[in-house]
Amino acid sequence: MKPFSGFSIIILLLLALISIFYLQSNSDGPWKTPFRPSDLLPLLPLSVSWPILRSLYSAVDLLPTFVGAVSSPETKLQWKGACFYDNTAWMEFHNKSKSPYGGGTLHIKVTNAHSWTCMDLYVFATPYRVTWDYYLLSREHTLEFDEWEGEEEYEHVKHHGVSIFLMQSGMLGTLRALWDVFPLFTNTGWGENSNLAFLRKHMGAKFEERPKPWLSSINVDDIHSGDFLTLSKIRGRWGGFETLEKWVTGAYAGHTAVCLKDSEGKLWVAESGHENDKGEDVIAILPWEEWWDFELNKDDSNPQIALLPLHPDVRAKLNSTAAWEYARSMDGKPYGYHNMIFSWIDTPRDNYPPPIDAHLVASGMIMWSKIQPAYAANMWNEALNKRIQTEGLDLPDIIVEAEKLGLSFDKLLAIPEQDDWIYSDGKSTSCVAFILEMYKSAGLFDPIASSIQVNEFTIKDAYSLNFFESNHSRLPEWCNKEDTVKLPFCQIKGRYRMELPGYNTMQPYPHMNEKCPSLPPDYDRPSYC
Repeated sequence: MKPFSGFSIIILLLLALISIFYLQSNSDGPWKTPFRPSDLLPLLPLSVSWPILRSLYSAVDLLPTFVGAVSSPETKLQWKGACFYDNTAWMEFHNKSKSPYGGGTLHIKVTNAHSWTCMDLYVFATPYRVTWDYYLLSREHTLEFDEWEGEEEYEHVKHHGVSIFLMQSGMLGTLRALWDVFPLFTNTGWGENSNLAFLRKHMGAKFEERPKPWLSSINVDDIHSGDFLTLSKIRGRWGGFETLEKWVTGAYAGHTAVCLKDSEGKLWVAESGHENDKGEDVIAILPWEEWWDFELNKDDSNPQIALLPLHPDVRAKLNSTAAWEYARSMDGKPYGYHNMIFSWIDTPRDNYPPPIDAHLVASGMIMWSKIQPAYAANMWNEALNKRIQTEGLDLPDIIVEAEKLGLSFDKLLAIPEQDDWIYSDGKSTSCVAFILEMYKSAGLFDPIASSIQVNEFTIKDAYSLNFFESNHSRLPEWCNKEDTVKLPFCQIKGRYRMELPGYNTMQPYPHMNEKCPSLPPDYDRPSYC
């Protein structure tokens, strides 16, 4: 048997000291185990600990869980933590600051830890601030709010409380989850594999490898105005973003574009989300050759790309002149960041994969509003103002004003986006809303177009429309030519076979996709939601 190393002796002494200290400070119930194996995994050699950590935690564990809100000593909140199983919280108002509205003390009593070495990590939020703390000792802890940021925060806390979020995986799980999230956004093979693993685990995606060549020999004569392009990016900044977008919406693609042919037969691609020379994401109309060259040689997100040809009857209905007029009217305008998230959120509760909920979304928005005010104004402030018919309010004031109208934040987020809303920089359309607005202008939603709000459609909602070719024999000869699996659409690029569950199955109906749930892994939805 090898003698203990100096490092091992230090670890053993540290554990002994922790055990003594913990016995003295946590004598609140029956004897408990000194530690759980997972508490000490970081102390093991990396080659041993890392595979175990990877099996225990994932990127989703980074998300906190809402446990409740506390507003007064009379309304105590109780819950079970990840480390401490018995927890109680209450709020005490005071005016130690001698300010007009005073401040408060949040009391949290934590007891009955499952081991001597665990801890609970919490996030606390109001519409005006986000903070955090962690608890290792079994006793009553306090979190001080020295002074409320005016009457609005005071009234909110008094009536609605301070929101409490638990990091369910504790400190170790949270750090491990951060390590899982990081590679999703890296432009590396590690990043690509991480995105594929995340989608396989959380959505059930397969990502089966296709036989080579992974590119189609495309004849542009077979592509027509209105044909739909869908892309699935799997590495880099956009790959990571699309992975999370796919998970929350149920879409198996993360970007879209549309084909247009001019009167001379030249093929173009119209796209919301093209990066211009200034690094801005805008709406652009590009020659097919330029767009396709970029995807083949310059797009480092390794996109998997499919062409979804319109059905001949639908193509005959499409007013090409109106389609071009709409596309040209939007050319050069900014990408639709203003309302992008609202196509995902249709219901107060049933669009949030656990542990996400409206409370967590609100807290995340508040945090970003403090860090990047301009970003927050662009991403959601203008859209939320429109939902309560106000202008210029920042997020905390929006939440307070909505509460005055009897609207909780979860209900505010679920109010349908209206296609005729005009933002500070014009109409706002995401990649898929831009295409569907073009379809709408070109007559494809007639005679119910006035009751369709295309900004409520996700990418999955778009490719589920029964607008596309349903007869395999009418697909171009080069379509999936080398693949042993005959897809109902044409995959034109990509190592992995694209999946589009629900493809080409849904007849348009009034108020389509305005109140639809979307919970993984099945993303079930009722008819006519």
